Amino acid sequence: MKAFVTGHRGYIGSHLVDLLKAEGHTVVGCDLRLYEGCEWEPLVPADVELVKDTRRIEAADLDGCDVVMHLAAISNDPMGALDSNLTLAVNRDASVRLARLAKEAGVPRFLFAGSCSVYGKGEKLDLDERDPLHPLTAYAQSKIDTERLVAPLADARFSPVFLRNSTAYGHSPVLRIDLVVNNLLASALAYGEIRIQSDGTPWRPLIHCRDIARAFVALATAPREAVHGRAVNVGANSENYQVRDVADQVRRLVPSAAIAYTGEVGADPRNYRVKFDLLREVLPGFRLQYDLATGMEELHRKMVEHGFSRRDFEGDRFVRLRTLKGRFAMLA
Repeated sequence: MKAFVTGHRGYIGSHLVDLLKAEGHTVVGCDLRLYEGCEWEPLVPADVELVKDTRRIEAADLDGCDVVMHLAAISNDPMGALDSNLTLAVNRDASVRLARLAKEAGVPRFLFAGSCSVYGKGEKLDLDERDPLHPLTAYAQSKIDTERLVAPLADARFSPVFLRNSTAYGHSPVLRIDLVVNNLLASALAYGEIRIQSDGTPWRPLIHCRDIARAFVALATAPREAVHGRAVNVGANSENYQVRDVADQVRRLVPSAAIAYTGEVGADPRNYRVKFDLLREVLPGFRLQYDLATGMEELHRKMVEHGFSRRDFEGDRFVRLRTLKGRFAMLA
């Protein structure tokens, strides 16, 4: 299989390249290198490395590819809020354009990295793919819009699949600490304090970043009739947690850390617990390799090995929003 992977040098993409190469697949990677220097461990290189904005991809770049795995995006709510128009241009418009290019180039499958954040403030708990969507941010809206605009492209020759990923966490060669699990653990190591910005009650489905990459590989090779044109929540029913549950796991790893509710964001309206029955249906052999406890144990071990410190917590390197602000001109 020849895979075209956007954002291949990112938090999830670095795992995805590793998995694809380990299985003997050919990888064409496309990454603007917006976060160059944010890696803390060596990356497995793609067979072909394109340094390119996804808005500049050409049909020739997709020649001979069997699947597009589209991860590149302005990748969370705070970054999306910096410039909502830019977020829609990169996350929605460039994604739709890429899907059309892939179809024209004869690429049979298109996998899109969406998000469970599309459920926003859920009307009920245990949401599945049929439930109403309530985006609360430009980031979430961009993901919904892309699903809506790419879905009609599906036909006998072109199969888009939309991965509504749970909130990612865990170790990656390209560390991020601007994700709730990673942030709380990093705060405990940096300050001896687990700083929770909300009241700790919102629900989140959580998934290790490598398990998201594993889902991409599995969905790339799944039977067409099982996945064609579908949106699929990616995670596990057992991996829904309240933020305060995450804090309890952090205390298990860093017993000396105290939990502090800072209240700086007030009551977080993003509250969604998600069902993953459809994933089990379309990928009956697929199971997550990590649960929250084992994923956090690995991340804690890696942070200790790397000597993660207050300086790392307060710097730009592992916080995408801070890095993006310093390199915004690259997206102009």
